Amino acid sequence: MGERVAVLASGSGTNLQALLDDDEVGPCVVLVMSDRPDASALARARDRGVETVVFDPASYPSRQAHDDAIARALADRAIDVVVLAGYMRIIGPQVVAAFRHRIVNVHPALLPAFPGARAVADALAYGVRVTGVTVHLVDEQVDHGPILRQEAVEVLEDDTVASLTERLHEVEHRLLPAATGDVLDGRVRIDGRRVAIGGDR
Repeated sequence: MGERVAVLASGSGTNLQALLDDDEVGPCVVLVMSDRPDASALARARDRGVETVVFDPASYPSRQAHDDAIARALADRAIDVVVLAGYMRIIGPQVVAAFRHRIVNVHPALLPAFPGARAVADALAYGVRVTGVTVHLVDEQVDHGPILRQEAVEVLEDDTVASLTERLHEVEHRLLPAATGDVLDGRVRIDGRRVAIGGDR
């Protein structure tokens, strides 16, 4: 793989760590970006010698200016694939257009069920017996693009948001590197909303 990967993260960076630890994907990660200067993900990147950049929305006069800065940073570094690993902001349309079918996102539910930032709490409130993890390509709508990989996770009777989130994270840490590797290796074929993945990883 000669591709260059940028990872966007807002929080602790456990999914970023899974990407960095992956034998195929890790060496391709050349940039980690965050909207929060205190995000622990930035420290994880620095520990691996990966460049970090912070784009604090409060430092920009508009959302458009913030999105433009992100787009420029990706272009300046010749990024090929973008991975959203717990990034809690919506990606601007110019970035989506520039990286069509090359932005990967992980979501803690079986899309199209429970989109949005409260997916785990919403699944528990709804009373579902099964939820799961989805890794998908990003398009102009929230949690909507073509699905790369999904895996179901049973909801236990005594689950809380914290306990269910912990089990979902275990799945995320496997599925996100695997799906990112599929994209990097050119194994993904897209026909509308349907995705075919050729070959084994």
